Amino acid sequence: MASDRFLRCFLLLILLSGPALVTASSSIGINYGQIANNLPSPDDVVPLVKSVGATRLKLYDADPGVLRAFAGTGVEFTVGLGNEYLARMRDPAQALAWLKSNIQPYLPSTKITCITVGNEVLTLNDTSLTADVLPAMQGLQGALAKLGLDDQVTVTTPHSLAVLETSYPPSAGAFRQDLAAPLTEILKFQAKVGSPFLINAYPFFAYKANPRQVPLDFVLFESNPGEVDPSTGLHYDNMLFAQIDAVHSALASLGFRNLTLHISETGWPSRGDADEGGATPENARKYNGNLMKIMAQKKGTPMRPNGDLNVYVFALFNENMKPGPTSERNYGLFKPDRTPAYTPACAIVLNGCSDAGGNGTIPSKSGSPPLAATTPASTSTSSSTGYLSVSSGVERCCSAQTLFVLCLATIKLLF
Repeated sequence: MASDRFLRCFLLLILLSGPALVTASSSIGINYGQIANNLPSPDDVVPLVKSVGATRLKLYDADPGVLRAFAGTGVEFTVGLGNEYLARMRDPAQALAWLKSNIQPYLPSTKITCITVGNEVLTLNDTSLTADVLPAMQGLQGALAKLGLDDQVTVTTPHSLAVLETSYPPSAGAFRQDLAAPLTEILKFQAKVGSPFLINAYPFFAYKANPRQVPLDFVLFESNPGEVDPSTGLHYDNMLFAQIDAVHSALASLGFRNLTLHISETGWPSRGDADEGGATPENARKYNGNLMKIMAQKKGTPMRPNGDLNVYVFALFNENMKPGPTSERNYGLFKPDRTPAYTPACAIVLNGCSDAGGNGTIPSKSGSPPLAATTPASTSTSSSTGYLSVSSGVERCCSAQTLFVLCLATIKLLF
């Protein structure tokens, strides 16, 4: 169909390479956030996801509409359980009830492979929540075993990069001393059940905080001199890989060298406020496109050159009800009307796709017309409650502490 060819052209633009990358891109994961009042229905999202070749989606809740819509598609899902549920999941009976209501009914038609318990809990500095994370993970794991699902569904929890106390050089990466004890117990559990360690990493925050000292090419995977780790002699030509290897070092320092690491969130906004100069369509295209290009090349990090890159890009759509600066509402690969978020650059490619036609929207699975774009709502109307509410589509939050750690690490790396 013409609109399908349009999306293929857009993907070529994003990947900045040839057709071979369209196939390779099938390994990319995408975060499917829903803090918005103008998103297409899950049924209409299915053909969009298929068109870009994504085979993995990550939710911030266990949205039944989404899980039903993707039944039989083969798309692999990570579903989320919000911070406010953690205390309840300590109770095996409640953990079992939650799984029976939110996971079991959709298996095996919908391929659910992972449950994230809370979001960036350890860096919220909430001792009660921190104390609940591991028992909640254990409660869900035990309930999965009772249902005979523990071989197909794993349990983990995402962390902010602010769990690191030292990130430069990457070989000296270490977790915060005050978090070492709870992290060690969580890591022991994850090593036992075989679940991945999740980190949310955003080089954009470091550039936004100090654009005069952080080279844009270094954070966008563009050509640059890079930096050499003085302890290992390893060369780093982008910030994300330096961050990933710092986490690898931190894990190794606690005795978990072989634990699988996934980047559960990373991305770049296509629009921002006046003090967010790096938030442009061109930079978003470069960041996401170059990242996908590297992944398609099966290129690991300097410390793990033969290791797989497991990355979830943030996000599928722009979300008009997210609080915070303008950038927070503009991380999407797509606008809510299902057209690409980077339209100025995309027009160049469309000129080379004479059979694309139309307005570039994906046909509706239900046959209904595409949703019209809606003016972003004021952040004051957001239903988010400090990113703790599952019903609001809980998503990431970059705290001041996270920014401080990222900026400090960046300045050390560059100077």
